[in-house]
Amino acid sequence: MSLIPKDFNQRLVREIAIILIIKIVLLMMIKQIWFDAPTIPQNFDNQVAERIAGSPSPIKETR
Repeated sequence: MSLIPKDFNQRLVREIAIILIIKIVLLMMIKQIWFDAPTIPQNFDNQVAERIAGSPSPIKETR
């Protein structure tokens, strides 16, 4: 014999499922609105090549 009625469990599962569906839809909408395209700098390949090759940076550190 359970202390929680079966109707309560089914209603709780249904509410949680609806909330999860709403959250997934909202997250997908946010992704489409704000993250629709990657932002890659124009000289990205050159910058990566310079980092890998180890060419000296024009910026000098000061202490």
